[in-house]
Amino acid sequence: MLDAQNLSKKYGRLTVLRDVSLHIGKGEFVAIAGPSGAGKSTLLHLLGALDVPDSGRVQLMNQDLFRLSRKKQAAFRNQNMGFVFQFHHLLPEFTAIENVCMPLWIAGQGKKEAQAAAGAILETVGLGHRLNHKPGELSGGEQQRVAIARAIVHRPAVIFADEPTGNLDTANAQAVHQLFLELRAAYNQTFVIVTHNEQLAAMADRTLLMRDGQIESDQRNGDVLTAPVKSI
Repeated sequence: MLDAQNLSKKYGRLTVLRDVSLHIGKGEFVAIAGPSGAGKSTLLHLLGALDVPDSGRVQLMNQDLFRLSRKKQAAFRNQNMGFVFQFHHLLPEFTAIENVCMPLWIAGQGKKEAQAAAGAILETVGLGHRLNHKPGELSGGEQQRVAIARAIVHRPAVIFADEPTGNLDTANAQAVHQLFLELRAAYNQTFVIVTHNEQLAAMADRTLLMRDGQIESDQRNGDVLTAPVKSI
């Protein structure tokens, strides 16, 4: 489903990625781990076409992302990718349901249809009772759940997450981990997650360990079991 071939990236004289190749199948849950500065976030940004490699290519669903114009690339991302970051990046002046509606409105979906879909996803992530609350009225864990709902509301083929629990306490981080697993089981979406959290990495199907801009190992983890989502 997702193929990267010979990706390299420099920022000035600093080489961040060195000839990285990988393959990720549909429905896989893949963690990218490694020390700070290993190139994890840069790799994620290239896989999601948020940045451009100096060399190499990325194909998602047989589409070569860097052969698309910027406009077509943005449209492809909107249709097929979801993103979750360490900081939720919610729009503070909008309610939870309005924040989740944003990808659908950008895609041209009508207001009522978008709100129905957003409300259903917020219910799925345990926030059906917080639809009309603004981010400032939500806890950190609730804000991250809104961000996750926004990432999946349009049912993208792949979810990219960069340290999605790095700003949460242990209990909330665990709840988000379990939520990812349940969402993968429910929608058969592919998850690619950069994390320093060893527990989250162990829950993945595979862990790619990066060091010095290269993939040092590709480890298949044990059977992954889902568990009920704890409330945040």
